[in-house]
Amino acid sequence: MDLVLDKLHEECGIFGIFGHAEASTLTQLGLFALQHRGQEACGIVTADNGELLQHRSIGLVADVLNPEVLKKLTGTSAIGHTRYSTAGKNTIHEVQPFSVTCHHGQIAVCHNGNLPFAAQKREELEKAGAIFSSTSDTETILHGIARTPAKDAVDAIKKVLSDTDGAFSLLFLTPERLIAVRDPRGFRPLVLGKVQDAWCVASETCAFDLIDAEYIREIEPGEMLIVDADGLQTSKPFEQKPVSVCTFEHVYFSRPDSTIYGKSVNESRHKMGKQLAVEHPVEADLVVPVPDSGVAAAIGYARESGINFRQAIIRNHYVGRTFIEPSQSIRSFGVRLKLNPIKDLIRGRRIILVDDSIVRGTTSKKIVEMVRDAGATEVHMRISCPPTAHSCYYGVDTPHRKDLIASRMTVEETCEYIGADSLGYLSLSGMLESIGLDTNSTCSACWTGKYPTLIANGKAA
Repeated sequence: MDLVLDKLHEECGIFGIFGHAEASTLTQLGLFALQHRGQEACGIVTADNGELLQHRSIGLVADVLNPEVLKKLTGTSAIGHTRYSTAGKNTIHEVQPFSVTCHHGQIAVCHNGNLPFAAQKREELEKAGAIFSSTSDTETILHGIARTPAKDAVDAIKKVLSDTDGAFSLLFLTPERLIAVRDPRGFRPLVLGKVQDAWCVASETCAFDLIDAEYIREIEPGEMLIVDADGLQTSKPFEQKPVSVCTFEHVYFSRPDSTIYGKSVNESRHKMGKQLAVEHPVEADLVVPVPDSGVAAAIGYARESGINFRQAIIRNHYVGRTFIEPSQSIRSFGVRLKLNPIKDLIRGRRIILVDDSIVRGTTSKKIVEMVRDAGATEVHMRISCPPTAHSCYYGVDTPHRKDLIASRMTVEETCEYIGADSLGYLSLSGMLESIGLDTNSTCSACWTGKYPTLIANGKAA
């Protein structure tokens, strides 16, 4: 039985470091901090004495990248990846970083994002004789690099990515260099830091906090950053495009202790909750977050509304992604394996449940039912983003549009389906204002259906 709550999922987290004697250990720690971005598989590649060393496997960071494995991953530079699949299957063949040896030498790569036209590109490469070892869209980049006539790997990367459309924050590792690239629209985040004399790159700043690294700055959309024995070099070799950073990073994906797009994620969520209370007030006795992602917004809602905040739903953090059932009879337990109400806080009270999003509506329905069963006299649902009505093509695991409840039901119909007394979503303008982002510099396609690029079927979105 799949116990993942009904949420959108990021594809992965990436971390890289150059010039540190404990490169593999710091990369493991960085990936541990980024575990929330992917819990299916992980891996590390290090560079030592002109050779790339690799270990990757299905499983959590602490299990896969254990001390015995790290001892074998010697070297002073490394890249690492923790994965949640959005494109391709979930087998050992899909686990990153990928590495190859070609006429440009040894190259490893890890990727956060999604390439909508990868299937089309893959077909072209296969017809030209390429042999793929995975179903991952990232592998098309490596095949392109291997087939590109260029003076070196850096030049080949520039040429391939200049013709690549989609969302990509990428780390490449060669025996001599660490290369970080962010796509010209900046869909997925990427940040630069420094620990002692070593440069490091990560999906989020929380990875720097764990290793006591200094956050330097965000890597800019369209920027290519190269770190080697001569230091750090930066350039913008790609055609400039309108910036379209992913707003959902602030709504849900990123850890609240991270700074994303130069802004505090926790502060953004707190402001979203306050604005949600302004837009959708209701008389009630308690504001209760759906843990863990609803906490900051719920605190903001309670602060603005003056209604008491209580964590009246407890989350079990020790249940994995899957659960082997001893019998069919426990299938009805569902959400209760992860969430459980504190009945004495809920009984006889009017409850406002605050969550970050509703995807299919199945989990929200069960949570509302659970809170009613605990004795709530009223249950009002408040969501700190607009209705999610469209699929994502830029590195987020979303259901087909027909499975998104907001694409086939009105707010009133959704409210009735989940069994709430009322339902209110934060407006798009209220959300962007809370984060401090401009409509013209964000991707809000999952709410509006207005995609910044062509999508996979070749039609203008």
